[in-house]
Amino acid sequence: METSSSGVTNGRTRVFHPEGGVDLQSYQLDMQILPDGPRSDVDFSEILNAIQEMAKDVNILFDELEAVNSPCKDDDSLLHPGNLTSTSDDASRLEAGGETVPEKNKLNGLYFRDGKCRIDYILVYRKSNPQMEKREVFERNIRAEGLQMEKESSLINSDIIFVKLHAPWEVLGRYAEQMNVRMPFRRKIYYLPRRYKFMSRIDKQISRFRRWLPKKPMRLDKETLPDLEENDCYTAPFSQQRIHHFIIHNKDTFFNNATRSRIVHHILQRIKYEEGKNKIGLNRLLTNGSYEAAFPLHEGSYRSKNSIRTHGAVNHRHLLYECWASWGVWYKYQPLDLVRRYFGEKIGLYFAWLGWYTGMLFPAAFIGLFVFLYGVITLDHCQVSKEVCQATDIIMCPVCDKYCPFMRLSDSCVYAKVTHLFDNGATVFFAVFMAVWATVFLEFWKRRRAVIAYDWDLIDWEEEEEEIRPQFEAKYSKKERMNPISGKPEPYQAFADKCSRLIVSASGIFFMICVVIAAVFGIVIYRVVTVSTFAAFKWALIRNNSQVATTGTAVCINFCIIMLLNVLYEKVALLLTNLEQPRTESEWENSFTLKMFLFQFVNLNSSTFYIAFFLGRFTGHPGAYLRLINRWRLEECHPSGCLIDLCMQMGIIMVLKQTWNNFMELGYPLIQNWWTRRKVRQERGPERKISFPQWEKDYNLQPMNAYGLFDEYLEMILQFGFTTIFVAAFPLAPLLALLNNIIEIRLDAYKFVTQWRRPLASRAKDIGIWYGILEGIGILSVITNAFVIAITSDFIPRLVYAYKYGPCAGQGEAGQKCMVGYVNASLSVFRISDFENRSEPESDGSEFSGTPLKYCRYRDYRDPPHSLAPYGYTLQFWHVLAARLAFIIVFEHLVFCIKHLISYLIPDLPKDLRDRMRREKYLIQEMMYEAELERLQKERKERKKNGKAHHNEWP
Repeated sequence: METSSSGVTNGRTRVFHPEGGVDLQSYQLDMQILPDGPRSDVDFSEILNAIQEMAKDVNILFDELEAVNSPCKDDDSLLHPGNLTSTSDDASRLEAGGETVPEKNKLNGLYFRDGKCRIDYILVYRKSNPQMEKREVFERNIRAEGLQMEKESSLINSDIIFVKLHAPWEVLGRYAEQMNVRMPFRRKIYYLPRRYKFMSRIDKQISRFRRWLPKKPMRLDKETLPDLEENDCYTAPFSQQRIHHFIIHNKDTFFNNATRSRIVHHILQRIKYEEGKNKIGLNRLLTNGSYEAAFPLHEGSYRSKNSIRTHGAVNHRHLLYECWASWGVWYKYQPLDLVRRYFGEKIGLYFAWLGWYTGMLFPAAFIGLFVFLYGVITLDHCQVSKEVCQATDIIMCPVCDKYCPFMRLSDSCVYAKVTHLFDNGATVFFAVFMAVWATVFLEFWKRRRAVIAYDWDLIDWEEEEEEIRPQFEAKYSKKERMNPISGKPEPYQAFADKCSRLIVSASGIFFMICVVIAAVFGIVIYRVVTVSTFAAFKWALIRNNSQVATTGTAVCINFCIIMLLNVLYEKVALLLTNLEQPRTESEWENSFTLKMFLFQFVNLNSSTFYIAFFLGRFTGHPGAYLRLINRWRLEECHPSGCLIDLCMQMGIIMVLKQTWNNFMELGYPLIQNWWTRRKVRQERGPERKISFPQWEKDYNLQPMNAYGLFDEYLEMILQFGFTTIFVAAFPLAPLLALLNNIIEIRLDAYKFVTQWRRPLASRAKDIGIWYGILEGIGILSVITNAFVIAITSDFIPRLVYAYKYGPCAGQGEAGQKCMVGYVNASLSVFRISDFENRSEPESDGSEFSGTPLKYCRYRDYRDPPHSLAPYGYTLQFWHVLAARLAFIIVFEHLVFCIKHLISYLIPDLPKDLRDRMRREKYLIQEMMYEAELERLQKERKERKKNGKAHHNEWP
């Protein structure tokens, strides 16, 4: 039997090395756990005094004598085939006592070799790594903190060493008290308000009626999945002095696996690895390469040979896969409590927000689909599209120089009908609805978050004082000032230095935005040049649809540029954020998040803004076109309007972006994991089947993104922008977003459960800076939709014509009968002889009437060529312009008033939740008082039995 190299005291591990080294943190010894058992003939006070004398002139954490005499922890002499020497006394005691070790725990790879100590954390390093001394000191101090350790080599690469860590009960209790971990101590007692008899009878009748209805299909079946039910208990910060208050059935399972891993990680972040003020923490060792990876273990396999409904779930990972990550449950609610229990509150909040956002998309998608179907139903009654389709005698001017031919207005009949599907009488209502919807979504999310925070014990949780980033300490270690909170000196960044760095960073952001604008300018030039090329194309299909072909290819090229620039933006954002030298990790994360969002938002939406607000607005008119660099004529809108271009831009970008994101989220990890398994099979041979332990299986999975949930949030926030900002031009955007999110939830769940290593469970109260970004997008959406309706669509020109110039002028009506003659009134006349030489088309238009054309039409409100001021703006143009400006002002003020009114009327905290919180606070005080009173009474009775009763005793 191997002799253990450490002795463990009650929660305070004091390691005695046979080689001569001493690790001390406490001078109390518990004789009950010495390897040889309790001895009454030993004077422990003398031993304690001797140890104290030895430790006087010795650095406790960095004992040079131990470093010289103790063998290297990476030495191959400690390695055994498959297993390494255990440093836990529990294993030695079990073997010495002849106790049977559970074989099942040994085989599943979740426990130490003794089958008793559960693995709480895994560290991975390579023996060939030169950072051996730092690792030795770090592991020595890990044992000094009371953690038990066991090492094991990889089955496929002996250079890879896995360090398994286990936290005993004493260590967990001590640090849980320091971290204020809330644990259950009493089951909840719900207060039911008094109900009147009449209401009770109604409830009974409703419940009887519900029996005849089918069960709600979206709810998870808790009868067949009983593990989904959480213990509904009151919680309080753990305290060892009041441990009798807490519900402890089994000390091994009192702290769940996620909490145990979080406590161990908390310890590792505060352990020194080298002498020095800032040489502390696991993160620095991961950064300098001392350790290759660090992660908690998954709870076994996510698959089982037996059905979960007949044999139950093997573990929580298997349960999550069956009821959350499996494609067969795509229509069911998410088991958020189970997600939180396995992955922690931060990831649980992300999926809670994603599920809430997806649920709120249902009414938006339904209304958007209704607007689209309304356009389909009213298509045959639309007077404007009828006039366009019947305008065979109206000849439109060419849309490009020389190669573009004259065309009949009726040739754009299909585009006019498609435009009506998105730009109809319900569009304005839908834009107002979506602006209000965005506010309602955010306000009700705050209420939903409050309920989740209450259920998950996050109401009173406050983040700890954050540690300073190592880069900040290294940069400003020479300048220190007193921290007003902790009262300790810390590095200080001068105000002038901070301002100069922020100015440089802002300049970098501005430069990158200019790069995006330059890319958009390149797309504009491509559209201008290509439309003439397609107009002279040999294929009649492309030649007759040159503008649509130009728009489609431009959007695809724009998407490729977007994806390429995203890679550049990430590197620039990292560079600028590190240049700013943020003080803490949260400041760094917020700064990086804001930069990446600005870059990606501008990159994704710049072309959309160009099409919506600039395309066809500054082209001039035939005979006096505006040109780029006095060479290229600016692109005009299609004769049926610019809205069809905007719809194509949004539809193609949305579909391609979501498809690409889904592939990268799931396809890339699948390919990486497949490649890893393939290499393992090649190394070991296809004929040999290897049963890997859990830590090696998890090591071969992909690590979670270095930025945490950043990519997941960014993808959804950008989609939220697409769904709200230009929704007036593309009412089907919420429907596409809904379909994508239904898939996205299961993709993310599958990725977290099966393809990624288990992330460290961390706590959070909300979604952080993303909520402020969502509010900003909601405000921007009101402005953009107002401009889309007023400028991009033909809603305002039609309204002005119906009330001022149409057959119903002055009658206060605006029906379809009032739109007769609108198409002719919206087109101006141009004399073909006034064309510039470089704009004059090759064709003279004789194919239409047999004789050369003298006049053609174009979209604008200008005087005819024979008027006193040829091609000057008409009075109708100024009326339309005034109406557009008035609509923008009225729309924005009206919607903003509605948004603020809704925000005011909807409280952030539901009333029933507020009452529950107050009652719970009262009940907790009563329970704590009763429990303390009961304890004191028991002590009093025991003292009376022992004859040690005292007078004036309370109570």
